[in-house]
Order: sequence, then structure tokens, then C-alpha cells
Amino acid sequence: MAKSNVLALVGSESLIGREIRDLLSGNPLGEKLKLIAAGEDEVGKLTHQGGEAAIVAALETQNLGPAGIIFLAGPPESTRRAMEVAPDARLIDLTGANDDSPRARLRAPMVELAGYSVPADSIHVIPNAAAIAIALVMGRLHDAHKIKRAVAHIFEPASERGAAGVEELQAQTIGLLSFKGQPKEIFDAQLAFNLLAGYGEEAPMALADAEVRVERHLATLLSMSSQAPMPSLRLVQAPVFHGYSVSLWIEFESNPEVSAIEKALDRPPVDVRRLENGLPDVVGMAGQEGLAVGGIAPDRNQPQAAWLWIVADNLRLQAQNALAVARELTGARAG
Repeated sequence: MAKSNVLALVGSESLIGREIRDLLSGNPLGEKLKLIAAGEDEVGKLTHQGGEAAIVAALETQNLGPAGIIFLAGPPESTRRAMEVAPDARLIDLTGANDDSPRARLRAPMVELAGYSVPADSIHVIPNAAAIAIALVMGRLHDAHKIKRAVAHIFEPASERGAAGVEELQAQTIGLLSFKGQPKEIFDAQLAFNLLAGYGEEAPMALADAEVRVERHLATLLSMSSQAPMPSLRLVQAPVFHGYSVSLWIEFESNPEVSAIEKALDRPPVDVRRLENGLPDVVGMAGQEGLAVGGIAPDRNQPQAAWLWIVADNLRLQAQNALAVARELTGARAG
């Protein structure tokens, strides 16, 4: 493979890093994937990639330098270091560390219009998964039945706070069941068996900041694709490990039937679940590609509005879009 097509994954042991590795297993793009540690504790770790043993290499010039495309999946310090070590590489950022960079461009091929392009020196930032899912659903519906306004309640999983968030929810759950103390380093509140509209004051990241990020990403995706109106949204921290759930209310300019809404949505990567097939949920969507929509029902109090229930594996949806960007940059076909 030419240098420009050699891939490296910085933060290969993170949750999103493992998702990228999983999608690249058996994929021609992943044949020469370099696994790069995000921290010293990962260096030299024996793991596997594509069915073969692999060693996680240090984040150094001799390991990262040959890569033409780098997936950034580690903490902010590893992202900064990777950009110093390989300044000429094309970057696909799944961490949000480069959101405010002048070179940052949101990339979600699932949502983008045909022919969409960005400057050659762009940092390809993969948006929040909930923003991708809502933009895709609203875009398809707006093309078929003009949307007047919308409201979205987004239920966020613990994995959006990384492995530490998942581990804290697990420890809280075990602690409550065994009448022990609860760790609160990530959420600074009890998340287990609970719903949170905000974190405690000592949490390293405020839920309100995460909400603003989702809102920004969604506004950008809608403006560069379907031009559907921006919904009002509320982010709620849910006591689930993986997967976004979204309760979406849409008021249309006309009054489409449920069957017309289903028809507008029902093609890959959207799987429409009709009532007889059961409602989609995060457990059933774990590890699944795309997103599922179900529970489509008219609003009994507003004849031109309808409710939809959207579910997606947050890590898999981001990884899918990151891989699509990598294929574009290498000129590779889907596979």
C-alpha cells in the first residue's frame, strides 16, 4: 500500500478504537492497520487484529510516521501528540478534540449530499452519533413531507463518557445491589437505576456541555444536507451502557399517514420496525450497523404531528462513518 493509504489508529484500546478495529477486521483497508497506544500503559500490549496477533506500538515517529491516514480515538493528549508526530497525515477525529479547529469539518457520509467535498487539509471530525441519527431521519422526512418543527429527547449512554463512564455505571449498579458505596468521579451523581438531567458539580464534564455539542453538530449536519428545520432538543443521561435512544416529535406542514412516514425512511442504513416486529431498543441494536426507527404514531393532540422512536449503537454508528471517510480518502470501494 502507498504511504497515503496506510492507516493508523491512535487509541486502539479505547471503546471507539475497538469499534474501528472490529469494522476493519476482514476489510482490505485494515490489512496494514497500525495499532498505536494512547498512553504508556498500552505500549507493547499483545492484542489481535483481523484474526492475527498484533502488538500495540508506542506513539512515536517511527511507528506513526508512515501512516497517511490516522484515526484519532484516544484522549486529547494523544491527539495532540499524534498531530505533532505526523503533521502531514490526514486525520479522522472521533474524539471531538478538534471541534474548534479552523481545519475541522464535520463528516457523516450517511447524511452528506452527493458530491459533498471539503478542503484537502481538513481534519475530518466525526459528529456525535445522536446528531447523525436525527439528521438522517429528519432529512429523509423533510424531503418527502416538509417539516414545520420538531422536538427531540435524547437519552445518552454511559459509553459517551468512555470506558470510565461504563465502569462507573457498572460499579454503581453493583454497589447499590450489595449496599456498598458508589463511585461518582465521572457523573458526580447516582446514575444507576436513575435518569439525570445534569451531572453533579464535581463532574469533569457538564451534561449541558455535551448537549450543546450535540446541538451544534446537528445544526451543521442539517444545514449542509437536507435544510430540515433545527429541532429543540434535550439531552438526558440514561443508566444504559451503550446505545442512544431518541424520542422525536415532528410537526409536518401537511398530514402524512404513518405508512407514508415509514416509506420515506425505510431504506439502508435505516431499518423501520413496524408494530408487528416489535419496537427497537438499545439491547437489540448493540453491535448493529445503521439505526432503527419504530413506534411511529400520530400525535393524538396535533393532527399534523407524529412521534418516532430512534435507536442506534453510538460507537458503531460513528465507526461506520469514520470508515466511510477513510474509504473516500483512499479511493477504496465499500467492503
